[in-house]
Amino acid sequence: MRAVVTRAKNARVEIDNKINGAIETGFLVLLGVGPEDTAAQADKLAEKICNLRVFEDENGKMNRNLEAVGGALLVVSQFTLYADTSSRRPGFSHAAKPDVAVPLYERFMAQCRERGFRVEHGEFGADMQVFSQNDGPVTILLEV
Repeated sequence: MRAVVTRAKNARVEIDNKINGAIETGFLVLLGVGPEDTAAQADKLAEKICNLRVFEDENGKMNRNLEAVGGALLVVSQFTLYADTSSRRPGFSHAAKPDVAVPLYERFMAQCRERGFRVEHGEFGADMQVFSQNDGPVTILLEV
């Protein structure tokens, strides 16, 4: 599994010009699932992201996690994180098919909710517009 995690002041995802999910302080998570990914990897990635200490403390150091700032997550499925860019036209055969990807996407979000976080999301496979006011900017690439 791969994730691009952006520390956000606010973020939202729209489908057909309607807000599907929105957060204030927290993480915008673009989540990609590979064909060999497992539930254990979804659990591990959720644990890593929910505990990332990238929010500033009183001394201006990135030392606080999502819980410490009362943050939420906006999770957007992103099969393009598995793009094969060996040519000018990316291929996506390295991304998991929906029968594998959807349950792991849902499991990742459930794991974040079980940790006590509010989780907003896009719609798997939909044409979405994602808006984010990046904070920092702080953007981290994770792979498990």
